[in-house]
Amino acid sequence: MARDAPSIDAYGDGGFRLSGARHEGSVLIVQDQAQAWPVSGVADLTPESLSAILGAGSRDVEFLLLGMGVANALPPRAVREALAKAGIGLEFMDTPTAARMYNVLTAEGRRLAAALIAI
Repeated sequence: MARDAPSIDAYGDGGFRLSGARHEGSVLIVQDQAQAWPVSGVADLTPESLSAILGAGSRDVEFLLLGMGVANALPPRAVREALAKAGIGLEFMDTPTAARMYNVLTAEGRRLAAALIAI
């Protein structure tokens, strides 16, 4: 069953087009709601930057799909540990792949959150 999640129609030029509307900068999608996310690179990625996801908890978020920017990179240890402690899985990849994967997984009805660093 598909959820009522925004679709990622496009990415690039420093932002995203979600369900037809342009969003500048990085984006966080939690509980099917998109919001601006003040993370522009791996150095900005902290447990605090994911507080909305951690606050939602494993009941609402099965796993986080993390788009790391132009190239895939290992998220900081503190982020990995905070998600594990909250019982939330983590899948990380470059942002283009994460954007495409997000659309597929939400169409399947998966309970995921997405944190996508703009490229």
